[in-house]
Amino acid sequence: MNIGVFMSAADLDERYTRPAREFGEMLGRGGHTLVWGGSGTGLMRVVADATRCAGGRLVGISVDLLREFAIEDADEMVFASDLAQRKALLLERSDAIVVMAGGLGTLDEATDILEQKKHGLHDKPVVLLNTAGFYAGLTLQLRRMAEDGFLPVPLEQLVFVSDDGASALAHLQDRV
Repeated sequence: MNIGVFMSAADLDERYTRPAREFGEMLGRGGHTLVWGGSGTGLMRVVADATRCAGGRLVGISVDLLREFAIEDADEMVFASDLAQRKALLLERSDAIVVMAGGLGTLDEATDILEQKKHGLHDKPVVLLNTAGFYAGLTLQLRRMAEDGFLPVPLEQLVFVSDDGASALAHLQDRV
């Protein structure tokens, strides 16, 4: 399975790097391909290294303006002309999506993917990996949107929230 993972390229502490490393190892051991932003820094590098060391493939999808940060030893590296094209390629090349801890770019990717799914533009499973409670606030907001009628489909059809990588991967394997 090609699993698209959105996450930060920042160097973060162990509460984020350990779960990212463990998830990458699970991807590799499962024979999956990591489709990610292609960066050789931060959480992106942690997940990529762990996936590769455990036997998985790496498909990086970066953007020209970040070319200098791209990992050089991916199995495949694609450079989009802009961020919108990058998001489109990440979705196109992925069978499923996992959103890990990240900043504004990750949040933009996550909400874009969910908006597209809401409109039926894709039916790929999406998991919000709530490492160390990182997405507790977003999860609360999504529930409020659902309860107050802002989502035309049940929240459970849009996204699965998981606190650990093993349940996230199990969810994806059941749906793809």
